[in-house]
Amino acid sequence: MVAEPKLISDLKRTHSCGSLRAGDIGEKVVLFGWVHGRRDLGGCVFVDLRDRHGLTQVVFDPTVEATAHGMASELRGEYVVGIQGTVRSRGHQINESMPTGEIEVAASRVEIFSKADTPPFHIEDEIDTGEQLLLRYRYLDLRRRPLQNILVRRSRMAQATRTFLDSEGFLELETPFLTKSTPEGARDYLVPSRVNPGKWFALPQSPQLFKQLFMVAGFDRYFQIVKCFRDEDLRADRQPEFTQIDLEMSFVCEEDVLSLVEGMMSAILEADGKEAVPRPFPRLTFDEAMSRFGSDKPDVRFGLELVDVSDIARKSGFRVFADAVDKGGIVSAINAKGADLSRSKIDGLAEEVAIHGAKGLAWAKVKPEGWQGPVAKVVSEQAREQIVERLGAVPGDVLFFVADRREVVLASLGHLRLVLGEMLSLIPKDVLSFVWVTDFPLLDYDEEQGRWVALHHPFTSPREEDIPRLEKDPGSVRARAYDLALNGNEIGGGSIRIHDRSVQEMVFRTLGLSEEEQQAKFGFLLDAFRFGAPPHGGIAMGFDRIVMLLTGASSIRDTIPFPKTLRAVDVMTDAPSEVDSRQLEELHVKNVL
Repeated sequence: MVAEPKLISDLKRTHSCGSLRAGDIGEKVVLFGWVHGRRDLGGCVFVDLRDRHGLTQVVFDPTVEATAHGMASELRGEYVVGIQGTVRSRGHQINESMPTGEIEVAASRVEIFSKADTPPFHIEDEIDTGEQLLLRYRYLDLRRRPLQNILVRRSRMAQATRTFLDSEGFLELETPFLTKSTPEGARDYLVPSRVNPGKWFALPQSPQLFKQLFMVAGFDRYFQIVKCFRDEDLRADRQPEFTQIDLEMSFVCEEDVLSLVEGMMSAILEADGKEAVPRPFPRLTFDEAMSRFGSDKPDVRFGLELVDVSDIARKSGFRVFADAVDKGGIVSAINAKGADLSRSKIDGLAEEVAIHGAKGLAWAKVKPEGWQGPVAKVVSEQAREQIVERLGAVPGDVLFFVADRREVVLASLGHLRLVLGEMLSLIPKDVLSFVWVTDFPLLDYDEEQGRWVALHHPFTSPREEDIPRLEKDPGSVRARAYDLALNGNEIGGGSIRIHDRSVQEMVFRTLGLSEEEQQAKFGFLLDAFRFGAPPHGGIAMGFDRIVMLLTGASSIRDTIPFPKTLRAVDVMTDAPSEVDSRQLEELHVKNVL
């Protein structure tokens, strides 16, 4: 007869399923958990009992307790049960792959709390199951140890962050989720107001304005681990709702913020069991990062740096190179040292640089007798010698060149560098390399919009010495901004903020905002500056991305308990979904689809 599930039990858990060891032999224990596996050997029945802490083998021995042994035949995978029994040795049957492998629990009592249907996939560490199915049954996917371990580590990192910032005098303060739409970055998620017909809230893309208002209010050290929302196209490391470590400080300069963040990251690494990373972290200016690595989030774990050869290329006799430089572009190169690349692999690399707009990829193999390849005959001997010297090339190396506008060359070769790094196995997987990138341009010209836009956000302070050029030569103005990259991924970005109303208004004018638009979108901030704003600065760290990189997760979705798909859909709850027409009427919203 099948035992009925127990709704109320007098059993009280004494241990987790991962805690028992040889020192507990002889102790009476109570374990709760899920049936992970069951084996009936014709006499004894063995059950692996699982909770988030681990596995324990339970044996139902008819010579120990016949009733419990009889109930064991009814147990199936994922049943939720309580087990009472005595810890005993496994003797010579030790399972060295399990922390609890020296012992087993001889059951004297079993209670079934909940039965379970057969899951749509095996609850195992490694499974070959499509992501859609895993997300549909996310609560089952989360039973698997790899995902549980990631979320446990995430929790520890969050606690380490709070402990560190508290020790540094920060206050954990909340900011609102229903805010004003200020569409200056990605699209806002909008929320209609029922009590204010025709008006809308926006979900915050970040707490930027509110944390600045905290500084105006005199809370000189603020932080929160906070949800943010952006309605943007997704990829493996993006989600429509994501988590930031957000912080702001008054009366600071760039060095204060950078030093504090380095301490915070060290605390997070320590909490995750990682080795300490030397401080201070390396620093590159934006121009250095782009010129050497072709990226403002450079992966500095390996070489293959870009080298500008424009001056040599202009006089090389190769018209493609010369024309690019004469038109204001550049020619840069990468030396793939010792690369043994076939012609077919090299041809495939041309497709990689084309992704970023390069019209072609020139290359040459360095041989003892000279260059070999398409450009060998069109580049003068003198230019070849000069390029070899500048790139430190020796026989066995392969040289790659791109000639075009500067932004195309850097983006193309920056991408090619990463492709070659993977192809040639140059990127160490067990190394954490942080690097700060500083001195970003304040503004970028958007050709489609025909106006200047903020490279970070419009509240970033320009360098003081550059302010006189803000309205006459906006493109030359540098920002007091800084980004932190880890292994080629941006994990944080921040700046010293504008605290002077007149400078903020000047930036807004440069961005093409009229006085009326400034007041409509940011009037509350400008008004606050009238009443005394301290110099202040801060940073926002992408917490999900940090967890992904430190845990080695393949996707940011693995670090978030209940993520969305690449189409911003929650397939588990079927959200977003249609709503009742009555709800729309109450909100004074009409569905036109």
